[in-house]
Amino acid sequence: MTRGTRTHAPKLEVHLLREGIVESTHYVEATVCDARGRVLLVAGSSETTSFVRSALKPFQALAVTTTGTLERYDLTDKDLAIICSSHQGSVEQARQVFNVLWRADIDPSALQCPIPEGGNSPLQHNCSGKHAGMLAVCQQRKWPMNTYLRRSAPVQELILSKIGELLAMPGAELIGAHDDCGAPTYSMKLGQMAHLYALLASGNTLDLERIVRAMTYYPTMVAGPGAFDTELMRLTEGELVSKAGGAGIQCLGRVGEGMGLAIKVLDGSKQAKYAAAIYILRQMGWISPSVSETLADSFMTLSTYKRFEVIGELSML
Repeated sequence: MTRGTRTHAPKLEVHLLREGIVESTHYVEATVCDARGRVLLVAGSSETTSFVRSALKPFQALAVTTTGTLERYDLTDKDLAIICSSHQGSVEQARQVFNVLWRADIDPSALQCPIPEGGNSPLQHNCSGKHAGMLAVCQQRKWPMNTYLRRSAPVQELILSKIGELLAMPGAELIGAHDDCGAPTYSMKLGQMAHLYALLASGNTLDLERIVRAMTYYPTMVAGPGAFDTELMRLTEGELVSKAGGAGIQCLGRVGEGMGLAIKVLDGSKQAKYAAAIYILRQMGWISPSVSETLADSFMTLSTYKRFEVIGELSML
């Protein structure tokens, strides 16, 4: 079959094995794109749509990097990393979110993300960094802060316009809904998600390059010790930028080469997406055998009796 004559390929299968016997199967679709948006490799279909969820955070952070907000409030790359994060609510991470708000002269009570279960402050919510960044932009632009989560809010319209510019389409064409933290997220094709991460990793703009630098220099801010995004970026030493999203979404970019990968586990399994990501990264040569083994020990071997096995491969269209 010649390239370009089909639009999909077989899905990957992630098998959960209990003492070598298949206990459950998760189906996975994945797409690799270059910075021009061309689909290079696929499992399943690049046309499959899903909400991008928290994998959108590096692009929501463009509202901070493109408006002079970083410079106005003297925010650092560490601050930018927490703005892009889905953090674990540790004391260090909550303090970093507080630092963003403090520098912008915003009271933490302005945060409209929930207080997480077992927590006592919205600063501990895993999306609080994103919310702090949005509030800082509102403060810098003198926009209303009490309505910053509305899709009609100026900061949300700015974010959507930036995403539209990157995808070379009107942002208003993207279907929006509110994420669990209350902020807007958008439904996208896997090909669009992979395209965004190819652009993020390409280094073609200073704003995107700074976001990548912040995430890869401070990976413990982006997620936390033991978390997939943090461990992958730490082990690859800046070669990959990685951001998880809810409901089985995982997006990655190969820094400096302008290639992006988007993964969707169809049943939303969090553990299965990490197994699929390790398998795909190893297949494409984006991680070394030693990095692959280290990650597999943490994310593919679940216990003495359970482990993941991935079947299939990405194909050229």
